[in-house]
Amino acid sequence: MAAATTPQPAAGGPRVFDRRRGECFRETVLGDGLMRLAYSVPLRGVSQWLLFRRALWSRLLGWYADCGCSRGRIRKAIAQLGLDEGEFRDPVSSFGCFNEFFFRRLRVGARPYDPAPERLSSPADCRLLVFPRLDGATCVPVKGREFTVSALLGPGREAAAAEFAGGALIVCRLCPADYHRYHYPAAGREAMDWVIPGALNSVNPLALELGLNVFAENRRQVTLLDLERHGRCAFVEVGAFGVAGIVQTHARGAFAKMAEKGYFKFGGSTLVLVFQAGAVSFDADLCQHSVAGTEVLIRCGETIGRAP
Repeated sequence: MAAATTPQPAAGGPRVFDRRRGECFRETVLGDGLMRLAYSVPLRGVSQWLLFRRALWSRLLGWYADCGCSRGRIRKAIAQLGLDEGEFRDPVSSFGCFNEFFFRRLRVGARPYDPAPERLSSPADCRLLVFPRLDGATCVPVKGREFTVSALLGPGREAAAAEFAGGALIVCRLCPADYHRYHYPAAGREAMDWVIPGALNSVNPLALELGLNVFAENRRQVTLLDLERHGRCAFVEVGAFGVAGIVQTHARGAFAKMAEKGYFKFGGSTLVLVFQAGAVSFDADLCQHSVAGTEVLIRCGETIGRAP
């Protein structure tokens, strides 16, 4: 019998479908070489402990991104990522450090959305996967390790997780090129929130393909929302390598559709939203691509589903 082999990251960036252009592309992953080295077989144990199990490196990256000396990286990042400065609310010259550029605001109207209350909007610029119906309370991704809603919400939250049995879920992966502020997908009210300490594994698809259980192991912030037309929703912000902070900008209480909820500081990261059974029907095109394991490039505010 052949010996079992340890999985390796697939060559090339992830395959993503651009919804607006109607075509697939291979995503350019910043730091791709370092990520492959860190997760290679000979170094995986040591590198994971040094880089991802310890917060030191993410803090150092965050410190640098907050320093004025990091301003010199802004123009390079804009060119490398192909960003449209016309979307920025503030001129590039006004950014005092890389982080101010990273969690920049956009001009009014740059991310339009359908105000109809039954329509569910994307909370962020992201690469989106939808899971229309959970197997009980378990999500089984096409790539990566399965996880339960209970593990996602953290220890001692079994009662909260039980509300989402047979429900639906979306994973929104943000990349460095994306607008890093995120918003409420529909109108409603915050019910409660909590923080779960954990590791800072990368949420890069290269890491997920190795079976890392990032949604149950990474640092997370959870907010339970009571949406007016879509029932209770668990809104989970997942920390990752290089994410120097998850900042909440909305006080607990009522919120309007697409009001800002918060932002990620330097580093890409992920949002996971969980809905109760029968609360939302996702758009057919998103379901088709997700079944094939293909993420869909979505802009903040785009309609992704509706109340049945």
